[in-house]
Amino acid sequence: MSPHRETSGAILIDSLGRFLFQLRDDKPEILYPGQIGLFGGHREGSETFLECVVREVYEEISYFVPSERFAHLVSYEGTDPRGGTFCCEIFVANKLPADQLLITEGRLLTIKREDFAAVESSFSPSARFAVDAFLNDRQSVLSRLRP
Repeated sequence: MSPHRETSGAILIDSLGRFLFQLRDDKPEILYPGQIGLFGGHREGSETFLECVVREVYEEISYFVPSERFAHLVSYEGTDPRGGTFCCEIFVANKLPADQLLITEGRLLTIKREDFAAVESSFSPSARFAVDAFLNDRQSVLSRLRP
């Protein structure tokens, strides 16, 4: 049986409307080294995808965003580059205080919407998929976010 990974990721938006991404460490043992990714990671035990994104975001930015601040954006499924399959549930949270974040994995990359084209080639596949989904459904997603 092929392995199956389950992850959660998030597009984060700060209080100024800028997008907060993770510039992944440039280490060959991680997926998509040196690329721009979402904050998030692997599900643990019986946690839900939402519980996973809350935990992972907290671990990676050192700032607690409660579950009710996340809106589900899209599901992302495919073939895992390391073999097997994966699925990822992607969420959005906004109005985060960028100046209060302490990044524990990779580096914080703050991008304005108008600068996406300049960095698009550096997005990991899941980040590119998430950004496209967000831009295609931005008004609906933003209307579901709590302040």
